[in-house]
Amino acid sequence: MNKYFNIKILSVLFSAFLLSSCMTREKYERPKEVVNENLFRTDLLPKDSTSMATVSWKEIFTDPVLQKHIDKALANNLDVRVALQNISAADSYLKQSKAAYFPTLSAGPNYTFQTQSLNTQSGQLLNQRKYGNQFDITANVGWEADIWGKLKSQQKAEFANYLGTVSAHQAVKSDLVAAVASAYYQLLTFDDQKRIINETISLRNKNLETTKALKDAGTVTEVAVQQSAALVFNAESLIINIDVQISQLENTMSLLMAEPSHAIERTTIDAQKMPVSLALGYPANLLENRPDVKAAEYRLINAFEMTNFAKSQFYPSLRLTGSAGIVSGDIDQLFSASSLFANVVTGLAQPILNKRQIRTQYEVSLANKEIAYLNFRRAVLTAGKEVSDALKIYQSQDGFINLKQKEMIAYKNSVNYSQELVNYGMANYLEVLNASVNQLNAELNISNAEYSKLDAGIELYRALGGGWR
Repeated sequence: MNKYFNIKILSVLFSAFLLSSCMTREKYERPKEVVNENLFRTDLLPKDSTSMATVSWKEIFTDPVLQKHIDKALANNLDVRVALQNISAADSYLKQSKAAYFPTLSAGPNYTFQTQSLNTQSGQLLNQRKYGNQFDITANVGWEADIWGKLKSQQKAEFANYLGTVSAHQAVKSDLVAAVASAYYQLLTFDDQKRIINETISLRNKNLETTKALKDAGTVTEVAVQQSAALVFNAESLIINIDVQISQLENTMSLLMAEPSHAIERTTIDAQKMPVSLALGYPANLLENRPDVKAAEYRLINAFEMTNFAKSQFYPSLRLTGSAGIVSGDIDQLFSASSLFANVVTGLAQPILNKRQIRTQYEVSLANKEIAYLNFRRAVLTAGKEVSDALKIYQSQDGFINLKQKEMIAYKNSVNYSQELVNYGMANYLEVLNASVNQLNAELNISNAEYSKLDAGIELYRALGGGWR
């Protein structure tokens, strides 16, 4: 009767443990207030579930030379390789958390020699020194029942940490693709600006010769000649400045590809085109496409599960320990049946006084969870801002470029008209100089605006979460 009663009591206790386990662990749910449909500041594009972020970077950047540079950067970049090592480390921790469900087992031979002091009470009674030898081969086993979900919380926390490192690796790749493409387009822009400035230098040298002829004819003074020469020197100094920027940018691209600094192969700016379709997708797509946002949520999940773990520390632990083996004072008798021994111990350990360590760990875990939530929310808001900024720049550049082209044509006509007036002595040569300076600035502004549009397209692609596929 007592036997069945004890079994019934144990069954009730076990059921209570299972129920408490379910009540102790909370299940993670994504915060609903983090993402809303007004995250992108635009009413210009139709809402669609598709997003350009899901397109491979090879379909966005079609220049074969640029593709070669991006491939090399993805294979060699040091930040990418560091991120891969972080994944490897997180994977090891994840495997360790899974192994926590298994029992611990250790075994090995031991030898013990013992003799008591003659100055102790027992030594004085015997009045002689006793010597003892003990040989044993012992195996020890230990196992903890996960009745409160502590081990499960640890495993889920490590799994979230692993996925976070995977997302961090994807984020590094996304940023790297954008950085290489942006630097490449900037190089092409500098090449185009060198062409513009060289054409300007050629034109200004012709104007200088014309000015000298006009001075000989008495139409203008030496002041006009010197001002014309100054414009030539100014344009030539711009070439030196651009060459420096090109060299620095080539060094930057070499570093992105983890190579010593060298010249970068490239095509022309006219060969570059960004996709016409700008499918943003819903703001919620950022949670699937953008790696840094995913990483921020995985950090939140990790903090959430560590809070579950800290909470489970308040409850008693059910541990099972045991040992077995052979032991003998005489090595010749060690492997006899009489030398066998075994013991098994099981029990619940309830923490009572532990210098407030468990309470502190739990309070810290709650603070870390709130920090992770705020960082996740900030990551989503930052992503929405970056999408809105890039889209605004991209859409405004066409109108800006159009106006700058009209401005350049007007300045170009002004140069021609003022030069004719000077030739007939009807205008001051300073008007020609001002018009020439303004024309060059307008051409360079057009070149910069065209690069800004390409760069905004790159940034929009990255901001939506593209580049790592």
